[in-house]
Amino acid sequence: MITLSDITELLGWASIINICALILAAFFLTVMRGTIIAIHSKMFGLSDNDLLLIYVKYMANYKTLIFVFMLSPYLALKVMGH
Repeated sequence: MITLSDITELLGWASIINICALILAAFFLTVMRGTIIAIHSKMFGLSDNDLLLIYVKYMANYKTLIFVFMLSPYLALKVMGH
C-alpha cells in the first residue's frame, strides 16, 4: 500500500526531474537557438519570430505545470509533516 510519505518522495523526485528538464530545455534554447530555429522552421514552415513565441509559451506553460502539479503538492505534504 502506498503511503503519504511515498507520495511525498515521489512528488519530490518528480519535481527535481522536471525542473532539471526545464533548465536543460532553457539551456539548449539559449545556446543552440539558431540551430533549433533552423530545424523547426524547415520542419513546420514557421517564421523565426513565431518559433520564438512558441518556445517562450512552451517554457512558461511547462513551468506553470511543474509548480501546480508537482511542487505545490510536494510542499503541501512537507508542511503537513509527511
